[in-house]
Amino acid sequence: MSTTGPERTDAGEHAASDVAGRIREAEFVRLAGAATGDGLAASGVLARALAALGRPFQVSLAPLAADAARGTDADMAVAVGRADAAADLHLPGTARPASETALAVARELGAVEEAGTTLLALAFAGCHADGRVDGDIADRAAAEFDRRPGLAVPTADPADGLAHSTLVHLPVSGDRDAAADLLAEHDLPTDGALDEADRRRLASLVAIEAAGDDDVPPRGGEAVERICRPFAGGPVETVGGYGDILDAVARERPGTGIALALGQDVHADALAAWREHARRAHEAVREADTGRYDGLFVARPPAPDAPVGTVARLVHDYRSPEPVTLAAVDGTAAVVADDRGLDSVVRTAASRLDGTGEATGTTGRARYDAEASALVAAVREALA
Repeated sequence: MSTTGPERTDAGEHAASDVAGRIREAEFVRLAGAATGDGLAASGVLARALAALGRPFQVSLAPLAADAARGTDADMAVAVGRADAAADLHLPGTARPASETALAVARELGAVEEAGTTLLALAFAGCHADGRVDGDIADRAAAEFDRRPGLAVPTADPADGLAHSTLVHLPVSGDRDAAADLLAEHDLPTDGALDEADRRRLASLVAIEAAGDDDVPPRGGEAVERICRPFAGGPVETVGGYGDILDAVARERPGTGIALALGQDVHADALAAWREHARRAHEAVREADTGRYDGLFVARPPAPDAPVGTVARLVHDYRSPEPVTLAAVDGTAAVVADDRGLDSVVRTAASRLDGTGEATGTTGRARYDAEASALVAAVREALA
């Protein structure tokens, strides 16, 4: 595998034109994506561009770079959604979402003209999953997709979408029947027949339910905007809902996620995985033991297989009064921060427990062979 490569930007990312040039020269491309919605979407965009070129490729997803599939020296390895010292090229998603960079690469390769709106929807969904929907890609999306009142959910059934969205945490989250009851209490249809006025009232209701409590940190008011005023487009009801599915299946069922990002008809399986992931995540948020330290908020879900990445994000957005939030179970953990880079913190904490960790900007993950309490202590020490 090559140890030299094209020039990088100041943020450490390879420029889209350089990535495209290297890919054109490769006989076989291995895409090693992070198991996140942005990593999955970006991998899908690149894979579809490679398919348009008739270039052989392989796509894999892994929670940590240490788990990524490794190839031979003859492979062109591209790390997508993270940095990886073993890869030839990197789309780490730090300065901007990896999906946005991947779309720029596809444009350089000429694939956007062929697949146009399909690739734009996939890339923009990845940006939604990453939580960054501004910049050039937002302008392009606004020109292609209609924006409407309502919620960024993947289904036409409002109770289903409200219950299983992981963009927001509500008392009814994870429970479709409870979500339907909430809609009925406010005279909103539960059968999907919402007009524009209904959609506006539903979005207002969700904003109040999610961020109206005094216990919700100020960032909750910003976080809830991710689910409001969606773009209609993509293979499901909304682009934001598409991103929510991609993030869930990347973490829950990566094989299904890759098939979905490649355009295969696996929507039923992807929706099922999305619902199950949401149910487990919201239950973990509600049942987690919490602790507050100087600059750190900790959530420890009781379920050993709790989806800590989604839990950390939801707790940070809607529960944590501190700038850094850690969700940990025995053996695995995830960290989210307001504005500080977490890579050295996560790597240092995990290494003290003979584990491995990494971060992309303000989100990190770790695996270690110890109880969650040991990781909490190691993170506190690394943050000090």
